[in-house]
Order: sequence, then C-alpha cells, then structure tokens
Amino acid sequence: MTDARGRAEPSHRLADPRELLAGQLDYYRATLLHKLDGMPDGELRAARLPSGWTPLELLRHLTHVERRWLCWGFAAEQVPDPWADDGPDGRWYVPDGVTAEQLRAEFTAQCARSRTIAAGAGLEDRAAVGGRFPAAEDAPTLGWILLHLLQEYARHVGQLDVVRELADGAVGE
Repeated sequence: MTDARGRAEPSHRLADPRELLAGQLDYYRATLLHKLDGMPDGELRAARLPSGWTPLELLRHLTHVERRWLCWGFAAEQVPDPWADDGPDGRWYVPDGVTAEQLRAEFTAQCARSRTIAAGAGLEDRAAVGGRFPAAEDAPTLGWILLHLLQEYARHVGQLDVVRELADGAVGE
C-alpha cells in the first residue's frame, strides 16, 4: 500500500529475499526523510533524548553508516574518514554551516550509490578485502550487510518517532 507521499512497503506477496531487503531498505530510507519533513531548523538541531543526538545528526550518521557498510565495507572503496560522523568526543555531529538541505542531498546520493553497489552483486557474495575488512574471513556477505542496515534503520527510525512526537506531537509513519 502506498501512502500520500508515495512511500510503500514492499508487497506482502514478495518472496524473493533480494527484493524484500531492497524494498524494506528503501521504505525505511523514505520514512526517515518523511519524519524530518516539516520540522523547523531549530528542532532538527535540537536534542530531545538523554543520549543527546539531534535529527540532523541522525541523518548524517545514517549517511555514513551506508557509506561504511557498502562503499568502504562491501566494495572496499577507499573513502576519506569513514567515521566522519563522529566528533572529537565520539558523538555524532554536524559540522558548522552544513544545512539540512545539504545533509538530505548527501543522504539521497549515498543511498543511490548504495543501491548501485548492492544491485551489482549477489546476496551470497562476500565483501571485498582491503576496505573495512582486512581479511577474507572477516568479510560478511552482502545479504548480511543489507539485513544489518535494515535493523539499523528500524532502530533509528523508531527513535526518531519518539523525537518527532516530543517535538510537535506528530505520530505514526
């Protein structure tokens, strides 16, 4: 079923694991952006939970999570500072002067790159050695990586549900 914003969970009739993983990841990616829609800049930069992260920090974190697992991890691409979402104190951060629009564009571009990488391999294929994984025995399969990304999105989008409700009372998808 598709909602008013064009987001849709994959069909409940799908059985192919690749289609299910890709569809669910795209659904959570779109839901993340939807939850940020309409939040004023002050709320996007405000921490509402004791852990102290802001919605924009979460968006930047998930951009880097995608990059770490698919570009640097699976494809073994050399990426500058794969942990760039961590500040000097180890917490997520957004550099001064970076706008919400820039972060959305970076996220969208990274998701497109992630889709391209995933489309070029089988779920059983192991990550290339030389990026995040120095040895073949450490390299997970693409299927494992995509499932890991899915659970990361599920957890963080759920946390963002709470943040959005605290910010302006918006609930649900």
